[in-house]
Amino acid sequence: MIILIGSFIVFASVVGGFVLGGGHVPALLHLSELIMIAGAALGALVIMSPKKVLIDMAKLTLLALKGAPYNRLAYEDLLKALYELFMLGRRNGMIALEEHVINPETSAIFLKYPSFIKNHHAVSFLCNGLRPIIDGKIKPDQLKVLMEVEMQSMEAEHNAPINVLTRAADAMPGFGIVAAVLGIVITMAAISGPIEDIGHKVAAALVGTFLGIFLSYGFMNPLAVNMEFICASEMAFTRCIAASIVSFANGMAPLMAIEVARRGLSSDVRPTADGLETMLKALNTQKG
Repeated sequence: MIILIGSFIVFASVVGGFVLGGGHVPALLHLSELIMIAGAALGALVIMSPKKVLIDMAKLTLLALKGAPYNRLAYEDLLKALYELFMLGRRNGMIALEEHVINPETSAIFLKYPSFIKNHHAVSFLCNGLRPIIDGKIKPDQLKVLMEVEMQSMEAEHNAPINVLTRAADAMPGFGIVAAVLGIVITMAAISGPIEDIGHKVAAALVGTFLGIFLSYGFMNPLAVNMEFICASEMAFTRCIAASIVSFANGMAPLMAIEVARRGLSSDVRPTADGLETMLKALNTQKG
């Protein structure tokens, strides 16, 4: 929603200034120029990107339009789910977590926290982190390396569509110039015609340059930056999970493992120490 509002502000500012300067909006409506620029940009994206990157870019665009889901409520659900898992593991042994890790979609713990169970990437990362410890395949002090490798791979996947979109945005002014040159070619072919037609065709050519620059700096580059923040927020969510799992696997008490994760959060989503303690004590009271 925020990105739609921002796009509207940019568009309204540019077009409003044009109208206030004596321009007429229909003078900017040249479908042929838009088709040339949009088609060239789409073709460049297809040439630059593997299929997976294009799909990831589409998903990130939709996520940018909806807004990142990693708010304070999402973190509270995550911390409570982690605490319940760790308390279960502390009381009954790590093997007690196996049913939750193997079938997370039916886990009695995860189902209590809708915002977490709907985040399939986070659930998968959590289960993949706990599984080697439950199976006894690695020692607790080796878990950190394993999770860091997975996070590096995730970060690389996140950056790929952003890099491609940024390069396409950087090329948009060039595509605008191509559209303008083609418009001038059309104008030169009609140079012997009425002066009004020549003026119309020159205006259409200049609109091509305008659209290329406007779409680049007014929409595509800002969208790429927004995607960077979304991916950063997802990686922060993932690091929170990793920090708590590694701490618990290395012998920390459940409450302290959650405290380690809490301290790594940004101020806008981080609960206070007292707030966290109260929230987790409420879970124990409910169980009691």
